[in-house]
Order: sequence, then C-alpha cells, then structure tokens
Amino acid sequence: MGVEALVHNRHGDRVDPVPFLVTAGLAFTFALSFGPIYGLSYGLTLAASLALSTLAFAAATGIAYQQLVRCAPPLDAGPLPPGPRFERLLYAGMALGVLIVALTVPLL
Repeated sequence: MGVEALVHNRHGDRVDPVPFLVTAGLAFTFALSFGPIYGLSYGLTLAASLALSTLAFAAATGIAYQQLVRCAPPLDAGPLPPGPRFERLLYAGMALGVLIVALTVPLL
C-alpha cells in the first residue's frame, strides 16, 4: 500500500500527495531557515524566533493541505484545462519571486 492510498480529498477520492509534500518542504525550508535569523535581528529571543517560525511553517502547511489535498480533484478526473493551470503556475511563481526578493532585502 503506497502513500497515494492514504491521501484522500474531501470526497474520499485518492489524491496525488507530491505537490503537497513539495510545498510543505519549501515552507519548512523558508520558515525555519530565514525566520530565526530575522527574528533575532529584530530583537526577539531565539525561543520566540523559533516559535514564530514554526507557527509560520504550520500555517503554510495547513493552507497547502487545504488547497492541494482537501480541495483537490481526484486522480481520475483528467487534466485541468491549460488556461487555469498556467494562471495558477504564474501566480505561484510570482509569489515565490516576491518572497525571495523580500528575503534578500538587507535588514535595517
């Protein structure tokens, strides 16, 4: 029994878990790599910085689960039309670009 058999959307249909796992991994990487550094530079303690970073990771993972697993179409639903797929990919790329640029801004 593979991982796909364990991941179901809100209708009980099987869902591909890979997009969720990649998104959760990116959220972990960004939140716990940059969060404590920024927290310490703004005067928070290490414990508070780690707690806020973990909270940001948990929130991003929850949102990713909601969007990519719970509300996902089943595997046998067929491909989505190219228009909405391209639009979602464009918005996700722009959001990731803004995040990377925001993280490279020097701290004051």
